[in-house]
Amino acid sequence: MLGKLTPHLVVDGARPLHPVISPDGRWVAYTLAPVGRSEDHPSSAIWVAATDESSPPRKLTAGTARDFIPRWAPDSTSLFFGSDRARRGTIQLHRISLEGGEAETLTAWQAGISDHLPLADGRQIAVVAAEPPTHEDERRTAERDDAKVWGERVPYGRLWLLELNSGRARMVNGLGDRHVVELAQRPDGGPLALLSWATPEPDPGCLSCELHAVDLDTGKVQALGSAAAQASSPTWWSADGTWHLCYLATTLPGPVGGRAVFDLAMPEFGSPGEHRNLTSGMTVCPSGLTQVAAGPPLALFADGLDTAIYRLDPGTRRFQPVRSAEGLVAWLTASKAGEVVAAAASTAYQPLNVHAGRPADRLAQLSDTRPELREIEWGRQERLSYKASDGLDLDGLLILPAGRSRRDGPFPLITLVHGGPYDRYADRFLLDVLPSGQWLATAGYAVFLPNPRGGEGHGHDFAAAVAGAVGMDEWTDILSGIDLLIADGIADPDRLGIGGWSHGGFMTAWAIGQTNRFNAAVMGAGISDWGMLVATGDWGVLEAGLSGSCGWEGAGPHVHDRLSPISHASEIRTPVLILHGEDDTNVPVGQATYFHRALRRFGIEHEFVVYPREGHSIQERSHQIDVLRRTRAWFDRWLAGPTSHPG
Repeated sequence: MLGKLTPHLVVDGARPLHPVISPDGRWVAYTLAPVGRSEDHPSSAIWVAATDESSPPRKLTAGTARDFIPRWAPDSTSLFFGSDRARRGTIQLHRISLEGGEAETLTAWQAGISDHLPLADGRQIAVVAAEPPTHEDERRTAERDDAKVWGERVPYGRLWLLELNSGRARMVNGLGDRHVVELAQRPDGGPLALLSWATPEPDPGCLSCELHAVDLDTGKVQALGSAAAQASSPTWWSADGTWHLCYLATTLPGPVGGRAVFDLAMPEFGSPGEHRNLTSGMTVCPSGLTQVAAGPPLALFADGLDTAIYRLDPGTRRFQPVRSAEGLVAWLTASKAGEVVAAAASTAYQPLNVHAGRPADRLAQLSDTRPELREIEWGRQERLSYKASDGLDLDGLLILPAGRSRRDGPFPLITLVHGGPYDRYADRFLLDVLPSGQWLATAGYAVFLPNPRGGEGHGHDFAAAVAGAVGMDEWTDILSGIDLLIADGIADPDRLGIGGWSHGGFMTAWAIGQTNRFNAAVMGAGISDWGMLVATGDWGVLEAGLSGSCGWEGAGPHVHDRLSPISHASEIRTPVLILHGEDDTNVPVGQATYFHRALRRFGIEHEFVVYPREGHSIQERSHQIDVLRRTRAWFDRWLAGPTSHPG
């Protein structure tokens, strides 16, 4: 007999994160983290698995603290990782043998570290950490003389070189007041490439990316110029005796658009070359770059509902497909020679697990993190392909109620809009804590998961279509899909719901201001006013790229006012459940409060729920359970949906 899906079953599992393969290709290490956090601080453990499946995965660290960011030593015999086991909330660097045993503590810095990279010589490790507080800093803290002045006492991430034998660390000068973000060493043991921001704040940090090369012998820093917005994943490769450095970033001119791979030549003498877009014109989107010491880089590409592995052709400077994989593949990592890769992957009925194998072959599953879920009867997940009102090709997913077929329709339909908007629904296992497909399908609902324009997986133009026009064509894209499901007899037009988190929360608030067709809505961490988000959210003026204006251009009306759900609140008649984290800095809780006050002013039925201590996503176990229960109950109340599922 199949089991029942309960909130506890959803949140009490674990998920693998950030796999990294050993240089010799024999092992893959990964972090295993619980879905729900039951303490003040998160906990996670480091696991290792044999890539040839010769032995089962084994736990390398106890997981009683936050053990994460595993990185291999060059000889593949030990792992470096970050942990807050000494003082919860402060990450220090540790090393542990592949055989296990007690981990060695390598740093005890007051402010801890934020990143690390073992270097090819085996004698040093590059560490990113803020400078230790000065005596004056300590005095001011002790005396509560701690007025915050913008631009002063900023905790910039600095680059340090730590000698493993002596424990001595020296800070690399020559970067000025730049905040170090990511590191990558040239595979032959040469210089260290790093990405930096002007400030640790995303706005304007990620709009002020610069590349540098650090000579590890002399400490000399070479400026390589500005990188495109939101740059990440610096990656080395060579061709015809010339080293190149490539990276991921938003396609120019930005800030709204698809991701691209940019590349610059790094000649031994002279200035680096022009930053060249290696993925221009492609109708797929790069989602990850992987350095291969003995050859050109590999890359993951979001391709509609699936993911593909590509390899750069050094001759044409274009990426060529190696293999397509069904569903979602993330965090691709390669051995030194590139003959073995590992990644986390998920398909429609298989949760995220670690896989490994040859790049061109089907990767073998190594981990089995959620065996308890095999006892559940899931809703049937189908791929959808349809046309937008203007003829644009669109895709998405439909999940039918568990145990039901299309012939049993029409069903109450809940549309869940993804975040981003530069995100997507891949054909993966869709059981999440925030409003998720299978959680609702097992309660008797059909669930529509659309991929409207603005998202990932269909190239730059598709992603950039929402620039300055958020909520417009993407809303009609969603509506076209709903109308198709009604016409096909799957959706009951009198029992429609909509929900989403982050950008999906915005689209929910937007939708109910445009139509009264929905019987219920769930707005999670959503935007109600774009101008206020520019003023208070982490990403600042990046949001203006979506909404078209900031508010400081002059007296209105402004474009963002027209595109803000708060401006259409007087038209809303749909009951709304508003969910928000109290400590959210990405979309501050004031966005939800503003929307709540408008709904209260117009007498619209709604609930406003704020979760203490939570940020943009909900992490605490009890809060996650509340989200799952409350979301189902809200739709049950207003859609007159099935009530036989467990509470």
